[in-house]
Amino acid sequence: MQSMAVERFQMTLLGIFAVIGLLLATAGIYGLVAYSVNQRTREFGIRVALGASANRILRAVVGQAIMLAVAGVAIGAVAAVFATRVLRTFVWEVSTLDPATYIVVATVLIAVAVMASLVPALRAVRLNPVAALRE
Repeated sequence: MQSMAVERFQMTLLGIFAVIGLLLATAGIYGLVAYSVNQRTREFGIRVALGASANRILRAVVGQAIMLAVAGVAIGAVAAVFATRVLRTFVWEVSTLDPATYIVVATVLIAVAVMASLVPALRAVRLNPVAALRE
């Protein structure tokens, strides 16, 4: 057990930083989408007044978050591929270019982006068009 103590500590620390990074990414996406919805209140009010369905507005807001997440995942995947030499010092007998890991991480990040954008998207769907147009 003592022989693996350093490696176990490094992996625990790396996992903690990963969770913190995921929470920061969630907060950032939520903040960005909430700000965007706030800026587009009049637009959504006009769309609702003209008969846009709630589903269409929801797709517009969540679609924006998905596009941001996909762009971030693509940039992150390219950076991770280039950082494999550094990552090899942290892992033991594990490939740093495991496609399954990249797919799982990308899926989790995109799912987190969708969940983070649902609150602002639902706020846009429940928008009162009369109040939105008065502002």
